[in-house]
Amino acid sequence: MKMKTLARMMPILAVAAATGEASAAGFQLLEQNASGIGNAYAGSAAVAENASTIYFNPAGMTQLKDREFSAGIAVVRPSFRFANENSSAGALTSTGNGGDAGSTGFLPNLYASWALNKDLYVGLGIGAPFGLKTEYDNPWIGGAQSVRFEIKTVNINPSVAYRVNEKVSIGAGINWQRIDVDYTRVLGTNSAPLGVTVPFPLNTSTGTFSANDSTWGWNAGALFTLSETTKVGVSYRSKMRYTVKGDLTVQGPYAPLNAARSGPANATVELPDVFVLSVVQQLDPRWTMMGDISWTGWSSIPHVDIINSNSGTTAQRLDTEFRDTWRMALGATYKVNDAWKAKFGVAYDQSPVEDPHRLVSLPDSNRTWYSVGGQWKTPAGSLVDFGFAYLRVNTSPIHNDQSSALRGVVDGHYNSNAFIAGAQYSLAF
Repeated sequence: MKMKTLARMMPILAVAAATGEASAAGFQLLEQNASGIGNAYAGSAAVAENASTIYFNPAGMTQLKDREFSAGIAVVRPSFRFANENSSAGALTSTGNGGDAGSTGFLPNLYASWALNKDLYVGLGIGAPFGLKTEYDNPWIGGAQSVRFEIKTVNINPSVAYRVNEKVSIGAGINWQRIDVDYTRVLGTNSAPLGVTVPFPLNTSTGTFSANDSTWGWNAGALFTLSETTKVGVSYRSKMRYTVKGDLTVQGPYAPLNAARSGPANATVELPDVFVLSVVQQLDPRWTMMGDISWTGWSSIPHVDIINSNSGTTAQRLDTEFRDTWRMALGATYKVNDAWKAKFGVAYDQSPVEDPHRLVSLPDSNRTWYSVGGQWKTPAGSLVDFGFAYLRVNTSPIHNDQSSALRGVVDGHYNSNAFIAGAQYSLAF
């Protein structure tokens, strides 16, 4: 009965997992479980305390019981508030700071693992590893650069793990991933079709690029049990290359402009690979320490070109100029009694965006995580995890000059932060 219920839930989770808000640097989503929030995801590739290890390190399945199920949800609320200094709307007449460009996102996840024998395990995970949504009050002074930008993903990850011996386990998985992109901005005067005189301000018209694609990738990991109290985990997730295809749609009061600028469009993007090294050390019967260092290859996205599919010309270039990043985390778990554990964590998360070159659609900066959480073991033996995190984001200066394309200059800084809360239910049977 439980496995039939799980099968019915999987397509629901596959759809729901597509909605998310960026919480890690860039638009990566670490919240692939809620049980790691309390430790700021320290030790993520070595903890292996429930079936969500399928995402963080599939080798960890060998540490689980014969059949395990885990489901959770995280709620993410980022805030991005622009403070204007020397911006110019260029050829447009828009003013205003755009309000709070952040909004609440919900990130569900679902995992299940099975032991085929004492050494061989298989599993399946569903989550959303990347996501972003920024949406400004319109009109605002940067509207010609972005009004709304949204990225949604869903990732389905079948995996296998094998216990080589009592010290070493290995694991790997394949990933089917889908991405949906929606990008809206106010049109600049260079968007008028050749030979057409537009009898109204162009900030009454918007252009929207909507597209999607799916692709395949892989992940692998190893878990080393150095002693009864020490575990080391390493994991790697591959790049995911997309060619998103869809439509560029112009909407406004002038039909010739709408028709001339609308049509099929595409863009190619390669989402980054990720490497993680984790350590978990039990200090005594009550205290366990954990650490994490991870690298993300964000330089795979130097820019994104939106291409007119009919003409092959570039409709717009997004100059991301991303750099590779590092993340470091330290956490601790305290066993209060047989039923309760308390969790603590802190992390430093480097942004792929370098000051002051940032897009208004991704006003990202370095951030520090402060996390707390807990775990309750129910009388029936299942586990309930919950966690809370506050992300302090550094002040983010911006000077994005697109005046040559008549999209104005956005000059100032962002005041940003984020709150995360989540809960996870895990069951072994």
